Amino acid sequence: MPIPRSLRLAAASLAALFLASCADTSNRLVVSVSQQRMGLYRDNDLKAVYKVSTSKFGTGDKPRSNYTPLGRLAVAHKIGAGQPSGMKFKSRRPTGEIVRPNSPGRDPIVTRILWLRGLEPRNHNTLRRFIYIHGTPEEYKLGTPASYGCIRMASRDVIKVYDQVGRGALVDVIKAPLPKSL
Repeated sequence: MPIPRSLRLAAASLAALFLASCADTSNRLVVSVSQQRMGLYRDNDLKAVYKVSTSKFGTGDKPRSNYTPLGRLAVAHKIGAGQPSGMKFKSRRPTGEIVRPNSPGRDPIVTRILWLRGLEPRNHNTLRRFIYIHGTPEEYKLGTPASYGCIRMASRDVIKVYDQVGRGALVDVIKAPLPKSL
């Protein structure tokens, strides 16, 4: 017997309320597309800045566009806890293969995944487009637009961010430079 739509919607609403009550409200990430940097803010104070790579195709949220979405997002899922640095992921599952930084011809998702959810109409496709903050073996490209929509980081940096930022933490992707505080 199929589950009625109204019951499915009620369950989804309860799940969203539960997740919101568990959200990380102390930490926030801001990605500057113009600077190709990401700031980690704790209680509105800038604590760390990391080199990143956003999309080499530009910004936006069009499906199959390879753009990096702009605006207010949140960390929906965290994947990869306890995996070694360089662990390759395929369909968000560890493969067992370790990819070293700057391995020639290699560009998989590695180390950790922070899967993002759009919170605005202009980025509502983010989750189903599989837009992540994740490690990259192409660390030599960090600081320049090089991704296919995701926000790439060095493995050592994405581990630090992953360990500090919880589910529900806000992520703002902006064109302007990083602010000194929020």
